[in-house]
Amino acid sequence: MEIYFLSSNKYKIKEVSDILGSTNIQIKSFNKKINEIQSDNMVEIVTDKVIKGFKEIGRPIIVEQTGLLIKNFGDLPGGLTQVFWDSLEADNFSKFFSKKGTASATAKTIVAFCDGKKITTFEGIIQGTIVSPPRGNRDFQWDCVFQPEGYDETFAEMGSKKNDISMRKEALYKLKSFLEESFHDE
Repeated sequence: MEIYFLSSNKYKIKEVSDILGSTNIQIKSFNKKINEIQSDNMVEIVTDKVIKGFKEIGRPIIVEQTGLLIKNFGDLPGGLTQVFWDSLEADNFSKFFSKKGTASATAKTIVAFCDGKKITTFEGIIQGTIVSPPRGNRDFQWDCVFQPEGYDETFAEMGSKKNDISMRKEALYKLKSFLEESFHDE
């Protein structure tokens, strides 16, 4: 089955391909700018975006939204994490949220799949903390400030080992199971 992944982020495309790719599922990149609604509700964001993406391509498509829900900040920024990240960047993001108490956070991914008949969403979460100062490579957004619970490294310091435990992996494995059950005869 060919599935298009709507993203221009080369790191996300690689992660999704590495996690989801198999002989039965081929991931194709669909790099098209889609006007994304701004909301703290991640399900609303992916649902809106997968509908718009399907209208553009007319093929099975997935979109994903990953965000940080910081406990002492009312579980924000959530779906607005990218906006916060772009404004604050690594050092300021890390300092600001680390000062808000324990810096306990949930990293959450919501993946939406649309085949033209229905939209299905899948969620993955992992608990952790926001570290200060940032550690590791800063190329992939907030990976340098998020340290998963039970580990001594940030996602950035883990490198590809991140894919073994990440919230994106959890959501994508749920999607993969769904696809294998729903489309096993195709």
